Amino acid sequence: MFGSSKVSILKAPKVDKPEAAPKGAPAAGGLKPPATMKEPVSTGASKSDMKDRSEEFYVLKANIHRKLVEKLDLAALSQRNDDDVKDEVKQVIVELCEAENALLNFAERQQLVTEILAETFGLGPLEALLTDPHISDILINGAKQVYVERKGRLSMSNVKFKDDAHLMHVIDKIVSSVGRRCDEVSPMVDARLKDGSRVNAVIPPLAIDGPSMSIRRFGADPITWEDYINFNSVTPEMVEFLRACVLSHLNILIVGGTGSGKTTLLNNLSSFIPDDERIVTIEDAAELQLRQPHIVRLESRPANIEGKGRIAIRDLLINSLRMRPDRIVVGECRGPETLDMLQAMNTGHDGSLTTIHANSVRDAVQRVETMVMMAGFDLPVKAIRQQFASAIHLIVNASRLTGGPRKIMCVAEVTGMEGEAVTIQEIFKFEQLGMDSTGKAYGQFLATGIRPSFLDRLKYSGVELDMSLFERRVLAADKLQ
Repeated sequence: MFGSSKVSILKAPKVDKPEAAPKGAPAAGGLKPPATMKEPVSTGASKSDMKDRSEEFYVLKANIHRKLVEKLDLAALSQRNDDDVKDEVKQVIVELCEAENALLNFAERQQLVTEILAETFGLGPLEALLTDPHISDILINGAKQVYVERKGRLSMSNVKFKDDAHLMHVIDKIVSSVGRRCDEVSPMVDARLKDGSRVNAVIPPLAIDGPSMSIRRFGADPITWEDYINFNSVTPEMVEFLRACVLSHLNILIVGGTGSGKTTLLNNLSSFIPDDERIVTIEDAAELQLRQPHIVRLESRPANIEGKGRIAIRDLLINSLRMRPDRIVVGECRGPETLDMLQAMNTGHDGSLTTIHANSVRDAVQRVETMVMMAGFDLPVKAIRQQFASAIHLIVNASRLTGGPRKIMCVAEVTGMEGEAVTIQEIFKFEQLGMDSTGKAYGQFLATGIRPSFLDRLKYSGVELDMSLFERRVLAADKLQ
């Protein structure tokens, strides 16, 4: 049927007695949908007719998908990497449709084939959303509510799952691919997709209204500095300054709220790290997409079903110090590992980068204090602040404003201590001026006129900056719509 030079994807025919059909499965003549399946539903069809039609379609799809799995030789399929394997499977699906004698019009048949291919090779109903480059977030609240974010705005999609069991099947498929599980023992899980997109799933009994899943997209074409500038999320002057800071091995802390773009910004700052340096990345769910050749990627591990075997971010961070890193990049500090990160920055591992959740540069200091206290050491607040002031050189604040635009709100230098307070000075900042006619925040980027105190360090690192970069002025302004 298919080329003899290729491994057959079909199982060898059985000669033994066929198994009885599962209870409730269609009889051997195939599932014959009601007459309403013959033609598209008219606009005057009742809701009950549409529901019946939808149920018939789901039953037919499930039946053909089950037979497809029985028919395919999965071992042979795993050996095939060529592009035409989906075409071969598609042909098998078409043959199964004909065997079912399904009374479908052309559009319904095409939809059936597409959905079964998505169930077999991908993540079912999510495939249509995952191929849309404009979607940045997919938020699933049970089987029937799937929201998406496009350009900073949330809207309900027309994607639905058959039921909670169908959604659970997709969740299991995602988490099992990264060696994790999601069940009653572990009803919360962090995972990732093949493209690096971050996934969080919560299932009953914690999720009262059915399984819930959030997907933070990281597309095949990651956002670059050129995109940042085109979106007016940053200015070329700020990018030039940040590049100089990374090349000069300054320790940089990225702060921002949920969805502000911290991980994307961390990815882009990491792009300035030279290719001849050894980088160790540490994450809960690996999502960083660094391009350098010498990278060691470490990922934390949750406890097993017996509650043992957990490897936390803190364990990986401590171990990374023995791996001779030139740079340590921690995806996010959210607990006691913050103390170890500060100590690493203070003991010869300059050039490290990490992110934390905080709404502003000043809030970042208080957040770090709180997380260091979680390490269990009875350290005075002043000692924590001294650790912070000596470890962190630069703070970059990212934010998502009203209406969706993401901006680098502030680039600030940590200058030291005055009494018991950490002193910080802004070098570049974004000033919001109002809201445009579409409800989107707008404003302008400013150079504050302050020169950073570490300019000599940049010079000694071989990085020259034009001092006019720091002259007080408006760098760029948003265009009103």
